[in-house]
Amino acid sequence: MWAKIMQEFADSPAQARVVRFLLENGFGVSSEGRITCNGIEIPATHIAREIGIDRRVVDATARRILTMGPAAEIFSLMRATPDLSRVAGFLKLTVITILPRDAHEKGIVGAVVGVLAAHDLTIRQIFVNDPYFSESPKLVVVLDEPLPVGVIEKLRALPHVQQLII
Repeated sequence: MWAKIMQEFADSPAQARVVRFLLENGFGVSSEGRITCNGIEIPATHIAREIGIDRRVVDATARRILTMGPAAEIFSLMRATPDLSRVAGFLKLTVITILPRDAHEKGIVGAVVGVLAAHDLTIRQIFVNDPYFSESPKLVVVLDEPLPVGVIEKLRALPHVQQLII
């Protein structure tokens, strides 16, 4: 579906940048054609400034999304989720960031979760960057406790893992 949405904007690179930004950040589009984050309106000027385009492009993109049937419904339901990895130090949580060899490959999340489950670790949050929208997709896992001995080596040994950051 993401590829189809992006294809709809192939004729306008600036609008495609807006769509990519909205999807990367979990921003939606209201029925009035306004950009929203969890139902809260975000001024087009702020988004335009962030991605370096004219605010009118943001407004035009939002209006265009509303005409796209299923895509309009998808954007009306988008929600942003808090990223605990950014505040993990304050909460005494452990963060593991995994850069995959090929983010399109199946089984990456399952393999990582398997290693963590085998060590009876509690996962507080897990998220991945969609490889269709992120230049550097990654898997981020937030745990309640420090990593026991041997877990890092087992994660690094997974065939999917290119780099591991703790």
